[in-house]
Amino acid sequence: MQLLHAAARTRAVFDEPNLIAQAGLVPVMRLGQRCGLRDLVAAHVRVAAKTGVNAELKVPAIVAGMIAGADCIDGMDVLRHGAMAEVFGGIRAPSTLGSFLRGFTYGNAAQVEAVSRLLLARLAGAAPVLPDAGVLAVIDIDSVQRPVHGPAKQGARFGHAKIAGYDLRVRGLNALIATVSTAHSVSPVIACTRLRGGNAGSARGSARFAAEAITAARAAGCTGQLHMRGDSAYYARKTIAACRAADVRFSFTVSMDAAVRRAIAAIGDGQWTGIRYPTAVWDEDEKRWISDAQIAETTYTAFASDRAHAVTARLIVRRVRRLNPLAASGQGELFELWRHHAFLTDNAMATGQADLLHRGHAIIEQVNADLIGGPLAHMPSGSFAANAAWLACAAIAHNLIHAAGALASPFHAAARAATIRRDLIAVPARIARSGRGSLTLHLPSNWHREHPWMNLLDAACGPPAAAA
Repeated sequence: MQLLHAAARTRAVFDEPNLIAQAGLVPVMRLGQRCGLRDLVAAHVRVAAKTGVNAELKVPAIVAGMIAGADCIDGMDVLRHGAMAEVFGGIRAPSTLGSFLRGFTYGNAAQVEAVSRLLLARLAGAAPVLPDAGVLAVIDIDSVQRPVHGPAKQGARFGHAKIAGYDLRVRGLNALIATVSTAHSVSPVIACTRLRGGNAGSARGSARFAAEAITAARAAGCTGQLHMRGDSAYYARKTIAACRAADVRFSFTVSMDAAVRRAIAAIGDGQWTGIRYPTAVWDEDEKRWISDAQIAETTYTAFASDRAHAVTARLIVRRVRRLNPLAASGQGELFELWRHHAFLTDNAMATGQADLLHRGHAIIEQVNADLIGGPLAHMPSGSFAANAAWLACAAIAHNLIHAAGALASPFHAAARAATIRRDLIAVPARIARSGRGSLTLHLPSNWHREHPWMNLLDAACGPPAAAA
C-alpha cells in the first residue's frame, strides 16, 4: 500500500463538527443504559463531597472513557470531540471527573462495586455472556499487583508480582479480581473486584470476597453447579469453608509443605497414569514447552491441626519429568527427578477431567491482561478510594465490552477487549439529523466488521433488560 498524493499536496485540518471517532460507544452505552447503569448508580452511589454531585452522569462517563481506551484521568478527553456532545449527554472534563473520584470514600467505592455486580446480573440477561450457566459455571479468583510511582499514592507498598515470568517485588496496589465463565463462554466476565494495599497477602479477606463472588454469580444466572478455582495463595481454610457453606465445589493449588510431600511420596508407582496435552503447554518452572505428564490422586486431609476447619478431599497430583543436567554424561536415570503440581478438590469428575478443569484457571490471566492493557495501565489518583472506584469502573467497562462482543458475533464473543475496541468501538461516523430527534450515523463504507456492528446496534436497541 502506498499514498496516492505527494506530501506537498497533503494537508489536515481538525474542523469537522459532525464527526465522532468512537461510534461504537453508541450501541455499547445504549446497552449499558438499557441494563440500567445510570439508574443503578443513582440508587446506590451517594458521594457526600461537593464534587460528588451527579454521580449517575459521571460514573457512566468514566466507564465510557475506559471503553473508548482511556487509561488515565487525562485520557477521558477522548470523549470531548466533534459531535460527541450531540449524541451523548453528561460528558464532563477530565478535571471534573478527577475531582469527582477524589471525593470518594472507601464506602463510596464499595457502592460502585455493588453497581458492578448488579449490572452484571442484568447484562447476563441481555447478552449471552454466560451460556449454559444453569449447568456448570466456574469462578476464578486471583490478584494482580499494579505498580505505581511517586510518594503520594495512598496504600502503595511492595508486594509480589510476576512480570515476564519472573517473580518480583513491586511497589504498587493490589487488585483482587473474581471472574465467572462457563464451558461455552470463552471470555470471562468480572463478578467482583476489591482494591487493597500493595503488601496485602493474597488470602487476606478472600473468604468474604469469595462469598461475594458466589452471590454475584448466582444473581447472574449461574443456577447450576458452581466451581471455584484458585492458586496456592487462596488455599486457605476460611476460603474453602466459604465454598462449602454455599454448596460450591472448589479446586485450589496446595502449598508444597511437608505433609503434602509425604502424601505424594505415598502414591505408588502403579497409580500414575500418563497424559498427553492436545497442544504443548508452557511450564513456568522449567521454562520449556511440555506435551506430556503423569497424573495420580490420593485422599488428603488439609488443615488437620484445626478440627473446626479440617477438610478431607481429593489431592490430585500432576508430575512432569525435570530436565536432567547430568543426562549428557550417561547419568540420566540415576538422577531422575520429578516436579509435582498438586491441588485439592472436592468435585466428582474423573481424575483427568478434574485436572483439565483446574488448569483452566489460567483463563483469568486473559482478564488481567485486558485490564492491564486498558484502564488498569495506571492507577490514576493519589487517593486510595478513588483508585478503588476506578477499579470498579474498569470491571463495568470490561463487562460491557464483552457483552457487546457476545451480541456482535461469535468471533467477537471470544475476542480480546483490544480487538473489540478496534473492530466495533473505534469506528468513525458522521452524524446527520432528520426530523424531530432522529439521528443517522454514517459509518465508513466497506467496513470489515459492518455486519457484527449492526448486529450489536440492533441488539442494544431492544427492550429494557429485566431488573435483577
